[in-house]
Amino acid sequence: QVQLVESGGGLVQAGGSLRLSCVASGSILSINTMGWYRQAPGKQRELVATITSGGSTNYADSAKGRFTISRDNAKNTVYLQMNSLKPEDTAVYYCNSDIRPSYGLRNIRAYWGHGTQVTVSS
Repeated sequence: QVQLVESGGGLVQAGGSLRLSCVASGSILSINTMGWYRQAPGKQRELVATITSGGSTNYADSAKGRFTISRDNAKNTVYLQMNSLKPEDTAVYYCNSDIRPSYGLRNIRAYWGHGTQVTVSS
């Protein structure tokens, strides 16, 4: 009843840019922190960036200076602008959001999207 849907992934050459989007929809009462994680083949899922409902951001060292996270609270959407992409950025990128649903016990919990593939060629 709550869904996160990512879009914007694709194939890009090193040095290029991509903008990822993630829309949260369904029976939502409120959304706290939203973020992006990624998982490369054979590796664990790792944090890329997060943003609170108030706009405070946090970045992994690998993302600092190249990636920018932003959100539109009115649209329940989080974005990740990725510039100066490198082959090591190749991964499936997942959206994560702490959401309080408007049904059931209304306990806040983390929701995940299904991911979008980003491939950076050298």
